[in-house]
Amino acid sequence: MNTTIKYISAILLGAGAVSCSLDTESMSSIDSGTYYKTMADAEAARVGCYDGYRRISAENSLSFTLASEIMGDDCFGGAGMGDARNFQMLDRFDIAQAPGSVNEFNELWKLSYNAIFNCNTLIANLGNIEWKADAARNCETAEQTRAAYEGEARFLRAMVYFDLVRLFERVPLLTAPTKEVVPQAEAKDTYAQIIADLKFAMEHIPYMPTKAWHATYDGTATADAAAAMLGRVYLFYTGYYGEEHESLSKADAIAALEFVVERGNYGLVQEGDDGANGFARMWRAAVATDAGAGQGLDNHSWVGRACEYAEVNEFIFTQKFNFLSNYNGNASGNRWLVMVGLRNIDNVQAVPYGKGWGIQTVNPDARRVFDAADPRLKATIIDFASEGRTGVTDQVTELGDWREFTGYNLKKYIPLSYNVDGKAVAEVSGSDFAEGEQDFQISQYQDVVVMRYADVLLMLSELKEDASYMNDVRARAGMPALAYSKENILDERHREFMGEGIRYWDLLRQGVDYAAQEIAGTWTVKSGNVDDQIVISAENIVSKRGLCRIPESQIVASNKVYTQNPGWN
Repeated sequence: MNTTIKYISAILLGAGAVSCSLDTESMSSIDSGTYYKTMADAEAARVGCYDGYRRISAENSLSFTLASEIMGDDCFGGAGMGDARNFQMLDRFDIAQAPGSVNEFNELWKLSYNAIFNCNTLIANLGNIEWKADAARNCETAEQTRAAYEGEARFLRAMVYFDLVRLFERVPLLTAPTKEVVPQAEAKDTYAQIIADLKFAMEHIPYMPTKAWHATYDGTATADAAAAMLGRVYLFYTGYYGEEHESLSKADAIAALEFVVERGNYGLVQEGDDGANGFARMWRAAVATDAGAGQGLDNHSWVGRACEYAEVNEFIFTQKFNFLSNYNGNASGNRWLVMVGLRNIDNVQAVPYGKGWGIQTVNPDARRVFDAADPRLKATIIDFASEGRTGVTDQVTELGDWREFTGYNLKKYIPLSYNVDGKAVAEVSGSDFAEGEQDFQISQYQDVVVMRYADVLLMLSELKEDASYMNDVRARAGMPALAYSKENILDERHREFMGEGIRYWDLLRQGVDYAAQEIAGTWTVKSGNVDDQIVISAENIVSKRGLCRIPESQIVASNKVYTQNPGWN
């Protein structure tokens, strides 16, 4: 797929991101009357949709997932002592932390609309393509192939809009490629489009995503992924707005989730042959160890990027990355990882964890949600002291440049390193990565798991008020069964998905006041290796309804057609 991505970047994505004034040069230079004709053209455009979705994170230092973790109750802003305090502003919903930082989401906004433009362009040109049956994708007729391509484009468009509408609520709703400035839509209308797109994808993507299928097409949208996302959309909309959307009932959401279960393509990763817990096996940093003699890392019972080394596949949909990024326009690495790596620390005691910019430090209170016997604690949180990493905590010079250090980092997503002559060296600098830049900043290749089967089970447990699904998840972790209650479900989701960009939205859908009380508090941390205090006010969150600031540059570019969210003025 990598060579195709390079092709689509050069031919279709061209000049890059779209501004909110909709200067869509990336694809508008192509004459749709001559280009969109063949299946090869359609395939290039399809890959362009996925590339656009990936670039939202690959070309952006503030990804949706990073923002989601910082805004929740598990992480602080972190970063370096000389850095702007924009992450503190995000963490505390406090403009005073960085009064001049008014465009922190500008790249995410632009890249999101570039991705939407790519999807809309493919959809608009479906009628120009000479479609054929495609047995490899389970499409027996030309009509099925066309519908499958449309389903994938609409799924990706829905994914981007779901992120945008949760962050900003009122955003321009575009369903056709255009350069025009379109006023912000009401959230209800955006959700109607998201739901319609996901329903279309669920009904028209025919691929049967077996484990063997994922080995080739991992990261591709499926009916299962669309169905699972319908459950997530339902829970957030009804929770945040206090009512069902007219396009998606509770019965619809349950039926969609049961569809995933009944198809039988996914399951929970279980214990490995070496006794490694199934939960830990999904996260490479939780099972990787140094191979010694500068030979890189041993992966032990890691399940692989598509669960190829496990008996079942738990990853329903992933945002794919690779190490082929360069500084010449090919953006395909996971920038989130370097943002959360250990701040400039390359002490050998850090191995297998790697260096980065020290953003998204872990709130010490996050550990308390886990029972001491729960293996998910160790697989989720790096505890430098309990892991005996005094070589990290004793690095006075390096810690002197780390803001809001707590002694804890998240483990699921973090750069990796190995020991070379007593020094922690970035994994991606090794010879196995010679095709790329071997640059720890842009070559991180860990995929982001957007939807896991565990979430399908926990959503079903919540919607059906049935503890059995929740207890299947707990049993995988070796934890005893619990009775059904809303509190137990929310706590179990907290334990299972910490560090995956889900917790903040789970809190927000309980009500803004509830979320604000859970997030607010006062903590003592180390900034520049001296005591510092973090104070998060519930009122700051409530006054903004948990929403983020629309980039001021986009409001200006729209000639103030767009308006700012209350509380951020």
